[in-house]
Amino acid sequence: MHNILSETFRVAYGDLCYMKRNAIQVMVSSLVGPLLYLIAFGYGMRSGDSGYIAYVIPGIVAISSMNSGFSSSSQKILIQRLFHSSFDELILCPMHTTSIIFGKALLGVVKGMMCGTILVIMGMAFTSDMHITVQLFLLMLASCFVFSLLGVAAGVIVEDLAHMSLFTTFVILPMTFLCGTMFSLDALPSALATVIDLLPLSQTSACIRAVALDWAFPWISLGLLAVYGVVFYLLAHVALSRA
Repeated sequence: MHNILSETFRVAYGDLCYMKRNAIQVMVSSLVGPLLYLIAFGYGMRSGDSGYIAYVIPGIVAISSMNSGFSSSSQKILIQRLFHSSFDELILCPMHTTSIIFGKALLGVVKGMMCGTILVIMGMAFTSDMHITVQLFLLMLASCFVFSLLGVAAGVIVEDLAHMSLFTTFVILPMTFLCGTMFSLDALPSALATVIDLLPLSQTSACIRAVALDWAFPWISLGLLAVYGVVFYLLAHVALSRA
């Protein structure tokens, strides 16, 4: 266990140093999208209704955790594979596959937590209906980790930037708008709502919103999120084993 933790830190060290050197640019670029969602949906569609703003902010936090976690891990790995060959050198090193997966996921986790924390603080300024608790940050951490694992799997499996763009367009982008982040799934046709309710971002947004608004906690959603985390880890592990 100690070796895995030590190896994970060594794998992540270079990526974290890059993020430290470019922290301001990374944060600004990551927050533009969520802020536009807040303005467009919170103040545009509902004219600043405080109840809806409190509803939509946890959804935006969930979106931020997904986008930051997935894009940071997947793009970094893909660039290192295609243009620098440094990832190929990494997988030849005598270390555990789990260490490589967790180490590459750590950048997305850190970036997602930083963006999510800023959004939560901003949310407190927009509405007084949100409950800021330790459980909220733990759920944000779990969400960032799950989608970072998906990013690692995608970064290893996808062949080039064009295919990554397709994956983002047909998987990540639809989840952004449909998974209960901006509106309740009850507004959708029942068959479509049932399918969307099984997607990972639906679980994240349900858990974060329940804690932030002090609703009944959806333990089934938390269990499904954990299952997704295991599945994404196994995908990354199998892909790395075959690389």
